[in-house]
Amino acid sequence: MDYSAANPGLWNPILQLGIIAIAILVANLLRRKIPAIRSTLLPAAVLGGFLLLIIKLLGIVSIDKAFMEMLVYHCIAIGFIAMTLRVPEERDKAKGQLTGLKSGAVIVSSYMIQGVLGLLITLILAHTFMPGLFEAAGILLPMGYGQGPGQANNIGFTYEALGFAGGRSFGLAIAATGYIVACVVGVIYVNMLVRQGKVQRIDSEDLARSATVEDFQHKDEAPVSESIDRFTIQVCLVAIVYLVTFLATWGLTSFLTAVAPGVGATVNTLLWGFNFIVGSAIALLARIALKKMKNGRIMTRQYQNNYLLSRISGMAFDIMIVAGIASIELEDLSGLWVPFLLLVVLGAVVTLFHLKFVCKRVYGDYYYEGLVSMYGMMTGTISSGILLLREIDPQFSTPAANNLVIGSSFGILLGIPILILVGLAPKSTLLCVITIAICAAYYAILLWVIFLKPRASKKQRAGSTAIEE
Repeated sequence: MDYSAANPGLWNPILQLGIIAIAILVANLLRRKIPAIRSTLLPAAVLGGFLLLIIKLLGIVSIDKAFMEMLVYHCIAIGFIAMTLRVPEERDKAKGQLTGLKSGAVIVSSYMIQGVLGLLITLILAHTFMPGLFEAAGILLPMGYGQGPGQANNIGFTYEALGFAGGRSFGLAIAATGYIVACVVGVIYVNMLVRQGKVQRIDSEDLARSATVEDFQHKDEAPVSESIDRFTIQVCLVAIVYLVTFLATWGLTSFLTAVAPGVGATVNTLLWGFNFIVGSAIALLARIALKKMKNGRIMTRQYQNNYLLSRISGMAFDIMIVAGIASIELEDLSGLWVPFLLLVVLGAVVTLFHLKFVCKRVYGDYYYEGLVSMYGMMTGTISSGILLLREIDPQFSTPAANNLVIGSSFGILLGIPILILVGLAPKSTLLCVITIAICAAYYAILLWVIFLKPRASKKQRAGSTAIEE
């Protein structure tokens, strides 16, 4: 084997990962040292992605587009698997009945409203001012805004195979703009709330606390003195779940192709594109199985470490964000600027008004914290939601931060119909219209879930009866 620089297969991954690492660290340095950049609240990974995109356009560095696409694809699945494997703590449970389910309904209803808006925009443009525009392009709005660069990349790539030239870059550009919307529009809205006296802005650095042993280790976990490194165990758990994810997806797609070729042609691409959903489902089953084995004394220790699993998911998402933004090809957007601008501007406005409507019904006494955090997540990612929340609730004294995590878990289940809609919309104009109708109908169902009132407990009912008597 040739170990020299003449072997690109050996050294190219290291070079590309090194470029990403430099971009993240430079972005973090700029964010810490330049107040104007820090005040935008752009995460270091997002800023690093834009820096890498700029120097790529200037021809300073060479970016391997195929490798970056691969990183985006795998990192979104690895990140979600690591998040799902974490053992739920009591403090992570949302307060009040149905709050987790309702948070999931808030998230998926945002997908639906973004999907309806996006499809209406591109469908109208395709039949008026821009004949030839890919009619289903608008569904990339919820993929980019609601789900981030990972899914924008996957579905955009799928749509390119269906005839949408530049679909991948179009989706990634929406996702990249979503981070700007989350931070810039979010900060402006927070400042408006502060000026109106509705919330108080607090400097989170003044409230920083020291970490305790409980933050890093559960009492039932394997001790540090084990013969295998604890981080190695976490990596092995994630890798095994991802391997099972591949085998399960491969088995299912092979079965569909053999039994129902027509269904397989439609569904298989989506199953591979939404591999993070399959991975999350298998990770959930693995977590339940590990818990059962521990409760049944088959295992005496808890092998998941929440702190390290969070670090794995955080690293995966940071790499995904940088690679996704850096791999955008701006020339692919030529001729698509009108639908792009309409989608990102109207999407930002409609998402805010939708969340103002539903968050008031779900979060009650911490409405503004819930609204700000959800807006950050539904235009960017969970990290941008947390960044905005820290401006008004740096100690996370409200359940708003927990709702993002728990709601995302419910959102994966409630969002399964998106698999069908993403594959249905590009088939024809009629099916695109039907997709809009299905999104609207499902949105109404989700509103019913959001407005659903929790059942009073026996104790509460007994107290109410006593008061009445």
